[in-house]
Amino acid sequence: MSRFEAALERFRHRRLSADQAGDLLGVSGRQFRRMCVRFDDEGVEGLRDRRLGTASPRRADTTEIGRMCALYRDRYRDFSVKHFHETARREHNYKLCYTVTRLALQSAGLVQKATLRGKHRKKRERRPLPGMLLFQDGSTHCWLPGTAAQQDLIVTLDDATGHITSIFLTEQEGTMSSLRGLAETIQRHGLFGAFYTDRGSHYFLTPEASGKVDKQNLTQVGRALAQLGIRHIPSYSPEARGRMERAFGTLQGRLPQQLRIRGLASAEVANVYLREVFMPDFNARFGVAASEAGSAFVAYVGAPLADTLCLQEDRRVGRDNCVSWRGKTLQIPEQTHRHHYVRATIRVHEYPDGGLAIFDGPRCLGRYDRDAVAIQPTVPRAAA
Repeated sequence: MSRFEAALERFRHRRLSADQAGDLLGVSGRQFRRMCVRFDDEGVEGLRDRRLGTASPRRADTTEIGRMCALYRDRYRDFSVKHFHETARREHNYKLCYTVTRLALQSAGLVQKATLRGKHRKKRERRPLPGMLLFQDGSTHCWLPGTAAQQDLIVTLDDATGHITSIFLTEQEGTMSSLRGLAETIQRHGLFGAFYTDRGSHYFLTPEASGKVDKQNLTQVGRALAQLGIRHIPSYSPEARGRMERAFGTLQGRLPQQLRIRGLASAEVANVYLREVFMPDFNARFGVAASEAGSAFVAYVGAPLADTLCLQEDRRVGRDNCVSWRGKTLQIPEQTHRHHYVRATIRVHEYPDGGLAIFDGPRCLGRYDRDAVAIQPTVPRAAA
């Protein structure tokens, strides 16, 4: 609702077009106009999707689709889809359209999808408001002076302004570094609309090499983004991440030199400099003004952000009320609301700083340091 109301206000004051406001909400400009009319007529209830739980009145007849597939398989296997569709309509009283026919034959595995032609590329315009789209990527380079070892620099970047919202050095890019970049960005600015990344294994599961990502089975990063309502967009070419690649080119030509002349040779000290000095200077030097006034960032309200931006996995509790987690044993403290958790399924959280916690639904049963030592006192059981 906060995003819709902000987009509606900017649209009515002519600061955003319908297409730009719809993009902010993840819908088309036409759908955004429909939402405006329904909101004026019915309020919040008008924004609910009326298709949920109902079958489409335009759904193709499954019997007719089955008849068509049988015809193609038995008599017209060597026809192109277009040729087959024309023949079926002329000789077999077939009524369905070409697109339904093509998609049904492809779904049944009777025809293969055609290879897409190369597209004419053009420069993509920046989003009009900060917070509509953010990039994140890592760059492996010898960032620290006086060492031949390479480190990964993790950068989160706003598309509208080119401002860095999070930057730090880490030993290796992965799930925890991605969650850390998200946490720092949301804590400083708020929730944003969309997140654009490559198809690294910590971002997406890709069943086939160089193929489409699996949007049903989510990684830990994908699960966290879904819980926060942030749309995750995969990149399928380096050219699509051109803005991010150019930013890394600038960073590689400036950051190692700045670290060298300041004598910052460790990642811990360098990260303080990156956060407090380098990032503000970089944004002032290379950032651009957004094309529209305002911001699409939304203040985060809800459960503690750290309990979303972390690793989450289910575990079965043993007979001694202990849970095994990566070679460590977590003892569940005595609880006042339940006698024991033997054989129960609970959820373990691991945070970017190495801390651990055990949850039963929304209830936190205990928190632990990176060595699995409880950091909260045991709650005594109430007297019977």
